[in-house]
Amino acid sequence: MPGVEVLHPDGNSFDRFLFATVGEDRNGVSVTVVSALARLGLEPWNEAADLAALQPQAALARLDMLLSDFGDVPALEQDHGSVAAKLVSLLPEVLPRRVSVITGSTETGLPSVSIRWILAAVLLISGLLNLFASAWFG
Repeated sequence: MPGVEVLHPDGNSFDRFLFATVGEDRNGVSVTVVSALARLGLEPWNEAADLAALQPQAALARLDMLLSDFGDVPALEQDHGSVAAKLVSLLPEVLPRRVSVITGSTETGLPSVSIRWILAAVLLISGLLNLFASAWFG
């Protein structure tokens, strides 16, 4: 079975946020952010990364909206704003996410060169070398 670092390459950077408590459910069980996001049908680590990439006010607004829709914790009905503010302060600072025009996937970090461009460059250089070699040695 793959390790956590394979499933969540950001490692523990979101742990403080994801494993923070949002309150108790109707059965008195403590509910964490990871559980709340999963119950809302979201992938917790992706959502945490998306929130961390936002400006603090935008992250607060998004998390506040998500918590206001979460009916499993009764105390959130009145207090979702202050809980969201506390939780946003636990998010790590990360580089902004970009959306790839080609694949539609999100990427984080420094710009990277597409494997397609590398392959095209290698093929072009190889073709040019063959052309020059045949013209030179002919």
